[in-house]
Amino acid sequence: MFSTSVSNRTILVPILALVAIQLFFIRSVTSVNETNAYLYHKCFEKDGKYKPKSPYEENINFLISNVWKNASVKDYIYGIEGYRPNTVYLAIQCRGDSYGSKCDTCRSTAYSELRKRCPRNKGAIIWFDRCLLRISPTTFMNKMDLKNKFYMYNRKKVRDPVSFNAKTKTLLNKLTNDATRGGPEREFEVYWLYEQGDMKLDGKMKLHGMVQCTRDIRETGCKKCLDGIIGELPNCCDGKEGGRIVSASCNFRYEIYPFLDTHR
Repeated sequence: MFSTSVSNRTILVPILALVAIQLFFIRSVTSVNETNAYLYHKCFEKDGKYKPKSPYEENINFLISNVWKNASVKDYIYGIEGYRPNTVYLAIQCRGDSYGSKCDTCRSTAYSELRKRCPRNKGAIIWFDRCLLRISPTTFMNKMDLKNKFYMYNRKKVRDPVSFNAKTKTLLNKLTNDATRGGPEREFEVYWLYEQGDMKLDGKMKLHGMVQCTRDIRETGCKKCLDGIIGELPNCCDGKEGGRIVSASCNFRYEIYPFLDTHR
């Protein structure tokens, strides 16, 4: 059902309908993240399948080829193509520090892998480290999705989990407030609904964090989404040196090492 590999550092916990929990292992890196690792995917079987060379597949291909090429802002794209019953809705979201060629490469990889992992599924979603891609026969615009999500965390625990947990929550809450400030004039900024930052810990150590939302849920929905998953920190990452919760609408990550491109 899922592709897995073994690592000594990171555990992936998929949440399926918030009931069944399974453990998997994935690769991770210990320095600035220059990779675009596959994280997770989900095929929505209830949406059915399309046939090869069908109008539905043609509409997907059109969106992938043309909407991306013609978009003025390419870190988040939402597109619609075709008439019922072959309408396709597609969204691509790149991580806030992954724009330009890195975003474009992730998009291409995500589409290729989604076709392999969810062959001919009308509805599916795939997450990579630098982007997510979602297709659906029904609209998901302006609909906050916390049902499709997963946890990832570092195997190592800190010495003082109570203090560390409090500081992690403080940092993520601050980043959430920064990411959701402003109004309509920010809609086409690269950093809209995204924020990264750090916090000093004991000695020379720093805690690094980021938050991000898909742009369709806007500021109010973004804050509600992030507040919701940050509230799940005790279930996900209690005392862990690093962790993240990733949903279809928002995500956060924190580590005790830099993991983002420092372009800001």
